[in-house]
Amino acid sequence: MPSTEAIRDSLRAVIDPELRRDIVELGMVRSIHEPEPGRVDVVVSLTTPGCPIRAHFEKGVRDAVGRIDGVKLVNVGFDVLSPEEKQGLQARLGRQGGLPQGALAAVKNVVCVGSGKGGVGKSTVTANLAAALAAEGHATAALDADVWGYSIPRMLGVHGRPSLTAERKLVPLVGAGGVQAISIEFFLEREDQAIIWRGPMLHKALRQFLEDVHWGELDYLIIDLPPGTGDVSMTLAQLLPQAVFLVVTTPQPAAQKVAGRAAETAERFELEIVGVIENMAGFTTPSGERFTIFGEGGGQLLADELDVPLLGKVPLQEELRAGADEGRPLVLTDPDAPAAQALFHAARGLIAATPQELPVLQAPSGHPAAPPAAAVTGTPLPMAP
Repeated sequence: MPSTEAIRDSLRAVIDPELRRDIVELGMVRSIHEPEPGRVDVVVSLTTPGCPIRAHFEKGVRDAVGRIDGVKLVNVGFDVLSPEEKQGLQARLGRQGGLPQGALAAVKNVVCVGSGKGGVGKSTVTANLAAALAAEGHATAALDADVWGYSIPRMLGVHGRPSLTAERKLVPLVGAGGVQAISIEFFLEREDQAIIWRGPMLHKALRQFLEDVHWGELDYLIIDLPPGTGDVSMTLAQLLPQAVFLVVTTPQPAAQKVAGRAAETAERFELEIVGVIENMAGFTTPSGERFTIFGEGGGQLLADELDVPLLGKVPLQEELRAGADEGRPLVLTDPDAPAAQALFHAARGLIAATPQELPVLQAPSGHPAAPPAAAVTGTPLPMAP
């Protein structure tokens, strides 16, 4: 019979798909017993009684322990972490916003796009990057976390009200190129309504964007952050420790320095910085003459400073701006345009730098495990006052 320690070591192959850590490290293995030869009983502690990814853990444990020589039967039971144990887990993970409930369990990559300051074309880059990823064959969604300056709906050409599933989960609207989208605009009483919210309301809205939306299986969830390093950025960093951070800057030193501060904020929350995109990198006239209106080389300097790749240098191009205003991303309408090519280059760099599979196990007997269900937390988003 295998030792208890050997069984515990095998369980390190069972990964929480949101926290991206194994259940042994997370302290979720409550007990291991071998009541008779060939039989192993394992009890796993969940964060909530109705944990929607319990089936993922059950199949993972059966598969991992079942591979040990001499094991013929694996029984998996569950209990729930006590409030004190949850607090301890949150402290170990550096999380203050609560543990995930499974809503993003089928999302392979969460990418937060930030700039530190406004006016650098971050939302335009986000919309086109999402459309480029979708054009490359990756299931992609865009979450508009810029609650005050929401612009993703306009740039993806998608407006309306989300429907609800039978489990009362919001269904994202589908914009240009098949990109799913969620934005505060979808819940407003009138077009271009001003949002006057303080931190607690923002925090609640962002939690619901993440937990009460039926995101389903995605390769990429691209989150358009607001300028600055305030409430929204901190909330998302606390809720999404598995996310990576993509920095958008323009070439001039002022933008580069502020973008560096945004990157520093991400590093404080131990978010991996996946790369830098330099927008407005230069303007080329029809005759071929090039003007560096916003300077030259700031993106590369920032990438070198952060020791990350410069994923792309997007030139100034009127069609890029016009497409964003009209809800027609340039990467879709004119993929051969210089700006579109630069954005495709950035998208391919992002693909190369991020995992393409969820860290989940196969079920026993070679049958693929069913995708985990999403959490249901109840009430729909409130309307803005």
